[in-house]
Amino acid sequence: MTAAILLAINRSNPGKDTRATMPTTTEAAVRSTPPANRVSTRPASDQLVAKIRIWLDDAKAEQVVVIDIADKSSIGDYMVVASGRSDRHVGAIADQVHKNLKELGRRGLRVEGQPQCDWVLIDAGAVIVHVFRPEVREFYKIEKMWQAERPDESTANRAAIDQG
Repeated sequence: MTAAILLAINRSNPGKDTRATMPTTTEAAVRSTPPANRVSTRPASDQLVAKIRIWLDDAKAEQVVVIDIADKSSIGDYMVVASGRSDRHVGAIADQVHKNLKELGRRGLRVEGQPQCDWVLIDAGAVIVHVFRPEVREFYKIEKMWQAERPDESTANRAAIDQG
């Protein structure tokens, strides 16, 4: 709050310290964070992935791969990777998935890469959909990166010691 607003509040409430009623940044963050039992969306994510696979099949997407990333990252539960035969096909696949997600009532969808249609990413929250042209998919090898197992902590620590 600006000093003028605080001054006006103080004048309307003489003798009352308004700073005591204002939450700190940490307190506000804690209050706005949902309880852990509300954060988990795994069953809903499973259903959404099943629907996305059907939509991709309907759009004639090729080489559809579903990767479970729940234990690898906090960005989501699943990553779905698919290919289209051309930039037009990639765009059409992405449009269909996006349209169906909106019809399902999903809000806050983010779509990246739509103008070029080499690689379109649709962020549906717990499920992230990547649609590639085949050459671009081969270049980035995103499945290889996300399907790899996480090294356990002792292996990672040993590697850091060996390099250092």
